[in-house]
Amino acid sequence: MSEGEEAAGTGGRQRLRLPPGQAVRYEHRPLHYGRVPTFRPERWDFRVFGATESLGTYRWTWEEFGGLPRADVVRDFHCVMRFSVPDVPWGGVRAADLVGLAPPSPDVTHVMAWGEYGYSANMRLDDFLDDGVLLATHRDGLPLAPEHGFPLRLVVPHLYGWKSVKWLRSVEYMVGDRRGFWEERGYHNRADPWGEERFSHQEEPGAGPPLQ
Repeated sequence: MSEGEEAAGTGGRQRLRLPPGQAVRYEHRPLHYGRVPTFRPERWDFRVFGATESLGTYRWTWEEFGGLPRADVVRDFHCVMRFSVPDVPWGGVRAADLVGLAPPSPDVTHVMAWGEYGYSANMRLDDFLDDGVLLATHRDGLPLAPEHGFPLRLVVPHLYGWKSVKWLRSVEYMVGDRRGFWEERGYHNRADPWGEERFSHQEEPGAGPPLQ
């Protein structure tokens, strides 16, 4: 399906605008690195650390995190494996609200999102603060399934899905950029679907989009 093509089964009532190289898929097998971790609420916590304004670390238990202000967003989800899931309803805590509770130093330019097993994804602070970015606990009105990141995952819908870290445990504020897990292994540092930024070699001047 190309940009602007009608979604199958809609009878022409809806038109989706897709990033280049993507096709609509309403159901898909979850993709992740490593096994699905076991959730132990009594041991679980979430942290914000690094270049915070206070130079300290912010920490929430699972019960405390459940008391933070909540929001709902509906956004398309774009996977680097060339499929997009339209209109996914997510519920959780806005990244912008989290940053309000745990202010960064004025020098912070990037964040690193950390999941279980040391998985990580970097992004610009401006991307993290985008209105659609959520620390999600729910999808489709229900708690996340374990394979989709329960109890907490980052959702960054305007970037490719590997930036949406499952089993999220912490966010690190950084005063410079450094690559995360897949970025160190050949994926694009920014991951903008509309620029089809899939692989690191595209970061070279004049490289252009990936070959089909």
